[in-house]
Amino acid sequence: MTFEHPAPQELILVLNCGSSSIKFALFDAAADPPPRRPAWNGKVQGIGGTRPDFGETGVTAFPIDLDEAHPYRSALDLILRRVRARLGQGRLVAAAHRVVHGGRRYSTPARIDAATLEDLRSYIPLAPLHQPFALEAIDILLRQQPELPQIACFDTAFHHTMPQVEQMLPLPYDAWERGLRRYGFHGLSYEYLSIALAERHGELAHGRLIAAHLGSGASLCAMRELRSQATTMGFSSLDGLMMGTRTGALDPGALLYLMEIERLSLEDVGRILYHESGLKGVSGISADPRDLLAAEAQAPRARLALDLYVRRIVREIGALTAVLGGLDMLVFTAGIGEHSVELRRRVCEGLAWLGVSLDPEANAAQATTLSIASSAVRVAMEPTNEEWVAARHAGDLLARARATLS
Repeated sequence: MTFEHPAPQELILVLNCGSSSIKFALFDAAADPPPRRPAWNGKVQGIGGTRPDFGETGVTAFPIDLDEAHPYRSALDLILRRVRARLGQGRLVAAAHRVVHGGRRYSTPARIDAATLEDLRSYIPLAPLHQPFALEAIDILLRQQPELPQIACFDTAFHHTMPQVEQMLPLPYDAWERGLRRYGFHGLSYEYLSIALAERHGELAHGRLIAAHLGSGASLCAMRELRSQATTMGFSSLDGLMMGTRTGALDPGALLYLMEIERLSLEDVGRILYHESGLKGVSGISADPRDLLAAEAQAPRARLALDLYVRRIVREIGALTAVLGGLDMLVFTAGIGEHSVELRRRVCEGLAWLGVSLDPEANAAQATTLSIASSAVRVAMEPTNEEWVAARHAGDLLARARATLS
């Protein structure tokens, strides 16, 4: 009698690297596409701060110690150790990475080698809060496991369907030829919505749709037939909506004033734009809307910051509605969009002129449809799943590579 041992489970590791956090997830690679719920996932957050912690599926987050000189590398090493321990008899068949900027060259996911990695480093100035950290993770894995296929999935790729008039910047034309254009971001999130909303809302989702990705970074995407037509982020992730610590759209004359009249250096201005503005800068309290909502009754600047934040969202939704020629559906996603009942209410209140009518009970219950039946615009909430989109792309590339070899 012979006994057959089950083949070891094949898994795809997804890494979503930000400046102060790393999300990770393992997906079953045997299914096509992978299941939307990961086999295991978690996050290290607070990297570079005084209280970093580690959380994973089924385990309450706990404090961790990171190397003060190299906290990011230390956090990634911890994750990789936990992944190896979790694998057991399983094995990694690929690692997929959310890479924020793919420039004009990368409009589809790409397998990474040393040359591709070096090319992607040239985009670091366009996304300094995210690009270097994703590339550091890729570099570490290339050194540790050079045989492991690594796939970059680009946040800019979803917006390659925008017409040229939406990609152009009103600079001399040779700037376009040099690659200065509106790229758009949060593409993995919007790509997931393009799949999930069609499943949940049917034909309506194929109409005139605006998705609001509201997190520490924030943007809007106008879609028709579930394809990007316009977006609020542009050449960099500074454009568009007011964010946690980023300005969003800003009169360039203000930057000239800061540098010419107030004599701020380029480094000073960059720090202000990326790290000291937005909700944090206006309020003087926090970049987290939860803190500001709790403080606004006693802190006028907290209320002002929230008013400005909502005003920018309402204003840009109006602009994108004009581009689409009307609006059939508005969808909230990401951390704030998925969880802040009050900010969703304030945004929808500002859109009453569009015929938006929110159902207070559905909104409070975090339902997937938030509007009343007679609302002229359907309002929805859809949790995003960027990691699954990356795992799906990695699975597709692996399947094509195996088909080529067979």
